[in-house]
Amino acid sequence: MAEAVRILIVPGWRDSGPGHWQTLWTQRYANTVRVQQDDWVTPARAAWVECIRQTILAQVDEQGQPLPVVVVAHSLGCIAVNHLSEDAEARIRGALLVAPADPERRSILSDFAPVPSRKLPYRSIVVASNNDPYCPIRLCGAYARNWGSEFVRIPDAGHINVESGHGEWPLGVALLQSLVASEAGDGGLRRRDVPTPLLA
Repeated sequence: MAEAVRILIVPGWRDSGPGHWQTLWTQRYANTVRVQQDDWVTPARAAWVECIRQTILAQVDEQGQPLPVVVVAHSLGCIAVNHLSEDAEARIRGALLVAPADPERRSILSDFAPVPSRKLPYRSIVVASNNDPYCPIRLCGAYARNWGSEFVRIPDAGHINVESGHGEWPLGVALLQSLVASEAGDGGLRRRDVPTPLLA
């Protein structure tokens, strides 16, 4: 069966390490690609956004035809996605934007400010927590309103990462499924094939 959609994992500042739900999803679900940045520690907006753009435009099927993309971004990755140009946005069919960062809270992230306030041209879901140390819940709500996103509030979930106890994160999987299912003819997420041991 031909691929219907490519899932694009977009980590935030300092990347998402082992045990992070983004890493687990990359390993578990088929048709998933992870954006790799040259510098995760001292991010530059132009470089980060261009890397995401190029990764999106590189997603094609076996015949070289462009594949639609569902973006899964975390923290600063959410802000970088919102800086994308129209050619990349035209390929996006949905975005799960989890725990978006406030780039004005840390000087090292200030290159990503101001955060775009326009409505996104695709369906998007913003997920945020009331006790995220990197972005107040009220600002996340403002992001969601400005972007035209659905807004999901999770109580006491921190930055929705390993430190706050989020590994596989079933709620996130369900939200991603809701975005992918509308694009995928086979009903949504598929696990990666696990090689079967040869019988003696």
